[in-house]
Amino acid sequence: MYELLFWRYLDEIYLNHHEVYEALLEKEEVEGLETLPVEVIFNRIASVFSEWEKVDENSWQNTKGKGAFQVISTPQSIKIDCYGTEGKTMNKLVALMEEFKCPLYDPQVPERYDEMSE
Repeated sequence: MYELLFWRYLDEIYLNHHEVYEALLEKEEVEGLETLPVEVIFNRIASVFSEWEKVDENSWQNTKGKGAFQVISTPQSIKIDCYGTEGKTMNKLVALMEEFKCPLYDPQVPERYDEMSE
């Protein structure tokens, strides 16, 4: 499994990314993060991946190739667990979340890919 996590800071807020990640995994509310339009994001994912089989409310499987992913949300975050998913598919998910101004936090590295990162 490969984990992708997305959130958006309030203006002028910048927190320790790993601590934010850990809090979001525990489904805690994090002061300094915006509330996301979760339903709109899910609809966008369903639209972009309409060729994929929707396994359940939160999961998609590529019936014409490799990979599957599950989307887990809190009011402040979107976590996407990728299973055997190709890099180009993960890049498509990252680009989709950038539409909502939510840069990727990659806990495997760990690094957040936004303009504030060094």
